[in-house]
Amino acid sequence: MPPRATFRDVFAVPEFRALWFSEVLSVAGDRLALVALTLLVFQHTGSPLLTALAYAAGYVPWVIGGLFLADLADRRPRRSVMVVCDVVRFVLVAAMAIPHMPIWVLVALLFATTMFAPPFESARAAITPDILQGELYPLGTAVIQTTFLAGQVLGAVGGGLAVAFVGVRPALLIDAVTFVLSALFIGLGIRSRPAAAKPAAAKPAAAKPAAGKPGAEAEAEAAQSSVLARMRDGFRLLFRNQALRTLLLLGWLVAFYTIPEGVAAPYAAKLGGGPVATGLVLASTVFSTMIVTPLFTRLVRPRRRLAWMGPLAVLTCATLVLTALHPGLVASLVIFSLSAACGVYQIAANTAFVVRVPSERRAQAFGIANMGVIVGQGAAFVAAGAAAEVVSPAVVIAVGGGIGAIIGLVLMLRWRHVSPPGGRHAAGRRPGHAAARSRSSVPLRGSP
Repeated sequence: MPPRATFRDVFAVPEFRALWFSEVLSVAGDRLALVALTLLVFQHTGSPLLTALAYAAGYVPWVIGGLFLADLADRRPRRSVMVVCDVVRFVLVAAMAIPHMPIWVLVALLFATTMFAPPFESARAAITPDILQGELYPLGTAVIQTTFLAGQVLGAVGGGLAVAFVGVRPALLIDAVTFVLSALFIGLGIRSRPAAAKPAAAKPAAAKPAAGKPGAEAEAEAAQSSVLARMRDGFRLLFRNQALRTLLLLGWLVAFYTIPEGVAAPYAAKLGGGPVATGLVLASTVFSTMIVTPLFTRLVRPRRRLAWMGPLAVLTCATLVLTALHPGLVASLVIFSLSAACGVYQIAANTAFVVRVPSERRAQAFGIANMGVIVGQGAAFVAAGAAAEVVSPAVVIAVGGGIGAIIGLVLMLRWRHVSPPGGRHAAGRRPGHAAARSRSSVPLRGSP
């Protein structure tokens, strides 16, 4: 038996190191800016609903970007897509740091900045299996997710401290600089690869425009039709396959167990805390996942990860029901940490997902999956903020966790039906060889 892959093997790949450094920079800066803006809105308005709306402004644009921009990373070189997205976001975030900018303009710029996150993240997710092969891929995914969570923890705490002691604009300026550095790491450290999807065959020059319509108008209509057709095909790929659909929904379950993030400021205020307490609540929602993720990936065998995926998905939501007891700050941090630790099931879902999606559709598939996660979170945050105007944030979190646990139980049973033990799709197969298998009518698979 060959020796098991290690995290040292992952970091021995130069391209992965460049990808990892870019993730370290951008995630911490983004989180710091988002938390700072959220706290700024809550301090000026005192409204849980408006605070949740401001927080959701960093998530909702994924519905547009995920639908219309994510497949750019299939039709264009993925490295180029990431660099361009970083440059555009640098310009937008730098504009946010201009002094005396009204809050509504800051939120609008945050909305615009987030529009370029879906193509960037889709390109990053799609290029990772090209950089890391075999069991290196889930280990690399664990590293990226742990880095993402660590960045969220540092950004959350840093955001609270920034508002309390420094101010929001230095945080935004730091975020802008991280995009420049991220673009440099990607442009210099990752080699160029051609677009994964083959370009559509050019139409004959003699082709006539649609009857009664000018050539330019007909071409625009054809381009729009092509975009809609690609979007339709992407949804068909994911939703017509029972196993893919189940895993996709397991990934989207994150909307329920991250509700504490959307009401963190009013939750902390209800307990008598300020900006630092808010940062601690936000940090607790990801800190334990950051610790458990590398252990889960390194120590648990691939087949065992899939077996634990459903139960952990249920527990990550069910644990939040304990907030109905109105615990204090310390107990709340423990509850949120336990819930977050169970969220490591997403590693198994992600690996199973990429195994079943063909390379030429991978970025679009990740784009749709990420869109559902982000939009679901945004909607959940707004709904939770509105409910917190009427009942306590603790009750809102408990109800959301209960609903998520019920849905998770249904999905767990469904996954066992479509992916019985010993099924023909091994969890640890090489991600780069997924294309042929994913075209079968009902294969067995997983999510982001």
